[in-house]
Parts: sequence; structure tokens; C-alpha cells
Amino acid sequence: SYDLLTEPQEITLKYVLRGNEYEINYTVYKGMAEYLSQLPVFINYDGNSAPSRADFKLRNIDDVEQRQLLLPLLVEIQNRAKDKEEQARIAISVVQNLPWGFSDKKTVYRGTTLPYSRHPYEVLYDSEGVCGEKSELLAFLLREIGYGVVIFYNQEENHESVGIKCPLEESWRNTGYCFIETTGPSIITDNSIEYLGGLKIESEPEVLFISDGDSLDVDMYEYEDAEKLAEIKNAVNGDGFFFNPNKLVSFNNLEKKYGLAKEYNAG
Repeated sequence: SYDLLTEPQEITLKYVLRGNEYEINYTVYKGMAEYLSQLPVFINYDGNSAPSRADFKLRNIDDVEQRQLLLPLLVEIQNRAKDKEEQARIAISVVQNLPWGFSDKKTVYRGTTLPYSRHPYEVLYDSEGVCGEKSELLAFLLREIGYGVVIFYNQEENHESVGIKCPLEESWRNTGYCFIETTGPSIITDNSIEYLGGLKIESEPEVLFISDGDSLDVDMYEYEDAEKLAEIKNAVNGDGFFFNPNKLVSFNNLEKKYGLAKEYNAG
């Protein structure tokens, strides 16, 4: 049998809760990462119905061997907070704080060289990922915590993000799921993000169903904070200056509270 627990490495995962920074120490194994990188990239089908984008997402998230080695991280998150909502906050911040980065691996399929897409465990092993890869890792963690989860795919902007089940009035585009950006630290439900190059997500997302489960509460402080942040951004003029010093103070407070990223990558 392929030994998956070879060449252990200690990594440190960072997360921010209400302005305080914490760390989780976690062991990753090269054997597991190599096993995943050698799995078939494509799904065989009988010609009746081609596999959907959601099928590929679930295939990457559902690997049984991978789950065994991701569960210790889940246990660590659960040990740090009894409250499920707090566990979700930790999981979201852990994934958002992993650096954004492309894999230099390539896949060859029918003579065509394609970019390689990492599994959730490989994102932890490499300590980096692009939007789709990081979204799969977060979808796995939120599903295991017990939430209803989808992945939002915006083809036009070539962007993926996570949706967590939440009250309809807080949800993105009335989907019943709150928007979570995964490429960098941001506030749950903040969809006013401007990405590098001035890109904003304006197209209608394709909603890829991952799991049914619990919903976030109606009174989470993030909803109000995300609205506040969107208002502050609207009060910034073209040169990036704040008209109102109070707005700058509010912005700095939110930046510290969530450890907000300075810039976001759409890819």
C-alpha cells in the first residue's frame, strides 16, 4: 500500500478573530500530497451526461484518504471554539490567510497541457492556492462543521468563492447563501471587493451545490460590518482619499478586526 504518512512537515496556520491573531500548528505529509497529485484528473462517464463543474468540485473535496488527514485540522478548530459559528469564523479566516498562489504543475490531457488544480489537502501542504482551490478547502471545512455550502462560480470574471447557508435577506443575489471571498481576509457577506486590475464581480454566479446543512444566525455582527465597509468604500474619492476622517477611523478599525487584505486576486 502507498504510504501516505511520509515526510511530515510542521506548518503554522494563522487566523484572526475580532482583532486578535492566533495560530494553529498542523502536520502535513508529502506522501499524502503526492498521492493526491497522481490521481486521475478527469472523470470517466458513459456518454449520457458529461460530468458537471460541481462533479469535479465534489470529486476533489470527497477523497476518502484526504479526509482522514484533514480531520485533525477540523478537530483543532473545534477544540478552539464550542460554538459552531465561531468554528466557521476560524475555518474561514484560516483559509483566507493562506497565501494566494498558482501551482507550477501541469496536467496533460489528450495532448493538451492544462494548469493543474490542487486538492484541498495540497493547498495546505503547499501553503497557497488560487480562488477555486482555496474555495474547495473552505467548502470541505464548513461542510464538516455542519453548514449548508455551495461554491459560486462566476464564469465572466473567472472567479470562484464560497457560499454558506444564511438568512435570505443577507444572502448573495437571493441565493440563500452568504458570499465568502477566499483569496484573502475579508468579511463574510462582503461582495463589494475590488480585485487587482479594478475588477468587480458583477455577473450572475453559477451555484455549485456541495452540501445541505445548518444556516448562519440572523444576528451575526459580520452582516453589519460588511455593510459599514461597503458604505466606507463608497465614500472614498477617485484618488483613494477619505472625505471624512471618521470614515478612515472606521475603516482602520474594520481592517484590524478582520485582518483585511490590502489586495485581492480574482483568479
